[in-house]
Amino acid sequence: MMIPMAASIRLTFVALVTIVTTDSICHAFFSPFLWCTRTHQEHSLTRQTSALHSSSDEAQHASTLPYVGEGALVSSGVARSIRNSRANRGRIKTHSKTTKKSKNDTTYSKKRSETKRKDTSKVVRGKNVSSLPYESAIKTLRTYHSKHSNLVIPRRYIVPKEDAYPSEWHGVDLSSAVYDMRWWLRHVKNNPERVAELNELGFIWERLQPEWNLVLEALISYLSLHGDLLVPTTFVVPHDSSHYPRATWGLQLGNCVFRIRSRHDFLRGDKAESRRAQLDGLGFVWDVPEHLFHKFYFALRHFKNLQEKRPQEGTRGSRRALRVPSTFVVPSGEDSGWPRELWGYRLGDKCIAVRQKELYVKNYPERQRALAELGFQWSGNATLGWLEVVHAAAIYSKMHNRNLHVPSNFVVPAPPHIKHNSEAKGEASNITGSDDAWPWPERLWGLPL
Repeated sequence: MMIPMAASIRLTFVALVTIVTTDSICHAFFSPFLWCTRTHQEHSLTRQTSALHSSSDEAQHASTLPYVGEGALVSSGVARSIRNSRANRGRIKTHSKTTKKSKNDTTYSKKRSETKRKDTSKVVRGKNVSSLPYESAIKTLRTYHSKHSNLVIPRRYIVPKEDAYPSEWHGVDLSSAVYDMRWWLRHVKNNPERVAELNELGFIWERLQPEWNLVLEALISYLSLHGDLLVPTTFVVPHDSSHYPRATWGLQLGNCVFRIRSRHDFLRGDKAESRRAQLDGLGFVWDVPEHLFHKFYFALRHFKNLQEKRPQEGTRGSRRALRVPSTFVVPSGEDSGWPRELWGYRLGDKCIAVRQKELYVKNYPERQRALAELGFQWSGNATLGWLEVVHAAAIYSKMHNRNLHVPSNFVVPAPPHIKHNSEAKGEASNITGSDDAWPWPERLWGLPL
């Protein structure tokens, strides 16, 4: 009776182990906490196995243990397969991203290569313009002449993409192509028929000469018109101007002058010295700020000389302070007493700019000293005049019994100097009063009190 009961107990244990094993497989598929479930299952299986080994009839029914172990092996194998599948899935995603990136890189590199190929084709077409046939070139020139009535082609004129122009000339710089010695040597030289054909269209042969010759001709014309070579940077030789040669029309003369000063364009090589001498002969200005300061200084000095010679103000000698009205403009005309190169010069505005903005003199102490020695006042006329007005008013009040009713046209006089001509010697002798007894100090002579 004891044996069947023990067998039934063992069968119950085997059934329980089977249920636990089946449950562990379900957990392996559906539980996200794989490691915790596996550990729990292995511990429970270990306890059950120990209980079976401790039974007295363990040896007779050892056949049930492989089944239990098989269940545990199945559970751990399923877990490993799941882990491996997840790891493989991650590697597959990473590989797909890398594949997409490599495809994008390939597409980008293809686009860059196509862009480079397009740019290269443009450059090659521009370089091979001289190899285009003369027939298409003359057709292009005829079309341009029919539209503009001349061949004064602007610099950097690009042939438009129109049916009237040959397709191989579309996008070509026409002036640089035909007004070039290489084009003339290849297509026109020793061919009088083509020369006559171009003459009928008004071809400008002077534009075949070096650019330096055209710049020099334009500078000579500018000098004759303006009296100097201070060409504005944005100046372009106007078209249809009778003052300039036709070959120079449209020339960016201001830009050429700027490049000559800043980068010494056209002044390199064997012809540099001769070309520099040509510019010096025309009066070319190499340092514009220095030239402008000398012009201002010359105008200021001439103003001082004229102020000293004005007899109506009763002044004699030189006063230490220069008073230039803020609105003063150098008058024009031969009888003005001013040199021609200063006519219309706004000296008053320049004085204000020198005082307020340090025009011409910033970081140039030697220029500041030169102006100070000339009598230029950095504080302006108002600050300078106040102390002198007070001093002159005190002298006037003392001379007129403390009366300050000064006439509006009163100017502080200098000592009277009377000149008499000697008939015998032909020399001038001065009969003057005593400067020491004169009540007005020299620095106040000529003050419009």
